[in-house]
Amino acid sequence: MTVYTTVVITLLVIMDPPGQVPIFLSLVGHRTPQVRNRAAFQAPAVSLLVISTFALGGKFILNYLHIGIPALQGAGGLLLLLVALQLLTGSGGASNPQASDDVNVALVPLGTPLLAGPGAIAAVIVAVSQADGSASGYLAIATAIVTVHIVLVVVLRFSTVLIRVLGVGGITLVAKVAGLLLAAIAVQLIANSVTGFVHAAH
Repeated sequence: MTVYTTVVITLLVIMDPPGQVPIFLSLVGHRTPQVRNRAAFQAPAVSLLVISTFALGGKFILNYLHIGIPALQGAGGLLLLLVALQLLTGSGGASNPQASDDVNVALVPLGTPLLAGPGAIAAVIVAVSQADGSASGYLAIATAIVTVHIVLVVVLRFSTVLIRVLGVGGITLVAKVAGLLLAAIAVQLIANSVTGFVHAAH
């Protein structure tokens, strides 16, 4: 399997474009079509920027700040847990849009840590380290990263069509379900973080 194919499949599995749809709808469903469409492009753009940054200098950044992947997982998990609680309680969700209208959800939590999360960052850093200075390897990784983000743009952009079908009640229901899923993802990230710290201590 080529480097390009491996990285594309790995990132698609980790970033899970279809799985982002309910969370995306729950966060932007109550907003204007212009804001929703802009968010569908901004979130993958932010993710692309973050992942590209870590692809170029991920090891240096983490080493300089003395941060490990478990710390990234813990921070991402806590941030997602806060968003999940907002969706489950209705504050900042579709049932109470005023609470979050001044917040660009395309940046946080959509762009990062949902899309450009600890898993995707770690996968890219590992892929770059395995390229062993090969120019073709680096090109394949860069192309794979761009390909995955094009897929994300397409999926999120066309997911806004569902909003017309679901209506306000449907979006509220999606927000509750997405909140539950997001809480589970957050707890799993925190659990992985704890496991990582335990393994590092041995």
